[in-house]
Amino acid sequence: MKELSSHTMPQFVAAVRLIPAGFAVLAWAALKGRPQPQGAQAWLSILAFGLVDGAGFQGFLAQGLQRTTAGLGSIIIDSQPLTVAILAALLYGEQLAGPGYLGLLIGVAGLSLLELPPTVLQDALPAVSHSLNGVGLDASRLLASAPSVAASTVDVAGDSGLWQNGEWWMLLAAQSMALGTIMVQWVTKKTDPVVAVGWHMVLGGIPLALISAVQESDELIPRLQQLNGGDVAGLLYVSLLGSAASYGVFFYNASRGNLTRLSSLTFLTPMFASACGYFALGETLTPLQLTGAGITLGAVALVNKSDKDS
Repeated sequence: MKELSSHTMPQFVAAVRLIPAGFAVLAWAALKGRPQPQGAQAWLSILAFGLVDGAGFQGFLAQGLQRTTAGLGSIIIDSQPLTVAILAALLYGEQLAGPGYLGLLIGVAGLSLLELPPTVLQDALPAVSHSLNGVGLDASRLLASAPSVAASTVDVAGDSGLWQNGEWWMLLAAQSMALGTIMVQWVTKKTDPVVAVGWHMVLGGIPLALISAVQESDELIPRLQQLNGGDVAGLLYVSLLGSAASYGVFFYNASRGNLTRLSSLTFLTPMFASACGYFALGETLTPLQLTGAGITLGAVALVNKSDKDS
């Protein structure tokens, strides 16, 4: 999405990620004979779901990607299982054993080691060096070997204001995603889960398309005229695989199972990204990142094992 946004415009990419994907899911549902929503309550629930998880999550994410570093933004987004766990416990009575909640916190810590630049770790966690040296690890070498990450495009400590803060937009995106996950079980009591996911993408994408038409059209049209085959393939990927397939599978399972356990699997997203970068792009993984990956895997296993044991 970040690469495509630089070739097009952020809200355009967010809309393209949703609307074609929604129609693709609805076409598949029609082929399978799944029923359409019936009644005002069903449509209102899908509309609310679309505004929160579709327009809210994708719109906030598109804004955040322009204003923050990829590593820090990913940490904020992928910490949303913590919000899901709290809301699922309050609204649905879902509970994990103590180790499961500990696993959620460990997962965020693992993501931090995997994705944050070393300067952030050194500034925010001064005790890391002492702790690692205490167990025989050279913390300075681990931190120094981590790849540098470009600074945020906005000086969040300056006078740019809260709404120019990329981390704030990412936090809003994370909470929208968490709330959308919680809403699924409510929405699917009124309509078929696959059909609900399809319509929520279509209805959620329409406001983003309107925003793009109003705010981005002057720059968007010249950029669209310069798109190459790779850009078109990228747009197809983020729509059909990044949304239609992934949203469909995720929310279908969210309508049927434990929300906290399912949400914890999103901790694996940056691990897949790192693995793809390693094998497909020749990127390297430092000892610090490998440590973070191992911690994250252990955290996901802890959450899932705890849930089954409880």
